[in-house]
Amino acid sequence: MTEASPHPRIDTSVPHSARVYDYWLGGKDNFAADRAVAEATAKASPGVVQGARDNRAFLGRAVRHLAAQGVTQFLDIGTGIPTQGNTHEVAQAAHPAARVVYVDNDPIVMIHARALLRGTPEGRTAYIEADLREPDTILKHPDLLGTIDLSRPVGLVIVGTLMFVKDDEDPFGLVARYSEALVPGSYLAISHVTADFAPKLVGASADAYNSAALAFTPRTGDQIRRFFAGYELEEPGLVPVFDWRPDAPVNRARHEAGAYGAVGRKL
Repeated sequence: MTEASPHPRIDTSVPHSARVYDYWLGGKDNFAADRAVAEATAKASPGVVQGARDNRAFLGRAVRHLAAQGVTQFLDIGTGIPTQGNTHEVAQAAHPAARVVYVDNDPIVMIHARALLRGTPEGRTAYIEADLREPDTILKHPDLLGTIDLSRPVGLVIVGTLMFVKDDEDPFGLVARYSEALVPGSYLAISHVTADFAPKLVGASADAYNSAALAFTPRTGDQIRRFFAGYELEEPGLVPVFDWRPDAPVNRARHEAGAYGAVGRKL
């Protein structure tokens, strides 16, 4: 039996990276096509499920760090399906009046975001259905301009997303376009899959994704640093996501380094 789509524009026969990620995190907002990719990828690279959890934990620590620096405005691009520790929850725990704009290109993400991502009465959240590859659409969107004041520092969060942007789509130029819209004192938080540490396993993951027509491009540490042009990296720099300011000592037996994470402050 074919699973019914919750939205007329959602093709449940085509996998989507947000729903694959949701499956790894134990969510229920995924379909057979998504689960097939998720299971094939996990079979090829068993550490990918823990890696997804490590990536989610990095998001929380990065947003918490930015809030501690006084950031009260966040632009989260590539939001993913809501789960625990969403950007607005972390930010508004520190600053109840914090404002967050979520962006994703999957209609099912937006359905759940609008239903579930409710912030504090003092703060504000907005939701834009758009693609990372459309910076002008996002930066000029009335819901963004009505929520975020671009004349003040912003925390730009692009976690677990840029590896789905192909080289010929100019990922570095896209991030630069967003960065140009931010004032000095803003921050950029990125996580990105790499094959630097486990080339065979990450290569197998990439093959599983790409065989399902989900473009997937691991990048080297040097390439990922390019996203931070014009930023000064916060300590500890560009490191495996689980090593970025961990809340507790890292159990190396449970974690495989498959993604970098870093946070930078715009100069």
